[in-house]
Amino acid sequence: MEDLLRPIYQERASHSNTLGILVVEKEKPVSPITDNFDVILFIVVRDADDPWFIKHYEFEDKRAAMHIVDEKQLRHWIDTSGYRRVMEWLLIGKVIFDRNEYMENLKEELREFPEDKRGLRKVIEFAKLVRSYKECRSLYDAQHYLDSFSQMVRSLHYLARLAVIEKGLHPEVTVWKQVKQIEPEIYKLYEELTQSNEVTEKRVELMLLASEFMINSRAKKCSHYLLDVMIKKESWSIGELKNHPDVQPYALDLSALLEYLVERDIVEVVKEETKGKNIYHRKYRV
Repeated sequence: MEDLLRPIYQERASHSNTLGILVVEKEKPVSPITDNFDVILFIVVRDADDPWFIKHYEFEDKRAAMHIVDEKQLRHWIDTSGYRRVMEWLLIGKVIFDRNEYMENLKEELREFPEDKRGLRKVIEFAKLVRSYKECRSLYDAQHYLDSFSQMVRSLHYLARLAVIEKGLHPEVTVWKQVKQIEPEIYKLYEELTQSNEVTEKRVELMLLASEFMINSRAKKCSHYLLDVMIKKESWSIGELKNHPDVQPYALDLSALLEYLVERDIVEVVKEETKGKNIYHRKYRV
């Protein structure tokens, strides 16, 4: 199949801004990794007009998808887990063009998963976990047990991804396969939630208690990336924090995370007077 695609990727390889090209082939009849295409042609470029360009091809009853991605867009996806499928492609794909060993160096960086990159990913997943857990608790308290069950499944998924990151690995699409090997305690929670003979209400109740402990025990460590930003100033408004470049990747979940950290006495609320009587600006400090 690679031979059939050669005219396409050779033309792209001749461009001076092309950094690397890799191929991912479908290995199973149903292949979520390749979006069920027979082959993915993944091309990384520099200074592209379009940060993400896609073309689909068909040949000899086969289907191929070509993704041309600007390096900055790719870095954003890697740092924030914005497009998890790409991570799979980078880790398992076969490099067929590599300018100045760009692709090999990138693969090595992904395998090493540097601590600064890991810190950002931890706070992103932790913020999602906190929001999801709070929503689950609220639904449970309102006796919406099926909805709370669905939300608990989502919460455990965030917890699983967080556990994988804590071990220095990138979460894959098959995250529960990873967790079963490296964090069996969390995998056991997932089994108890989904396979227990207890009624739904009781299953969610037990998981709320168990997951609350796991969330609280990770609070400071997983929020470290945010706290490092906050100690640089005496206090922050929500707007100042939201617009900080190191916080923007998880800005949508920032309010939920801050409120949780206030509850845990990790972050303190500072009230500043406004022109309105008995109305205060709410600011935050470590």
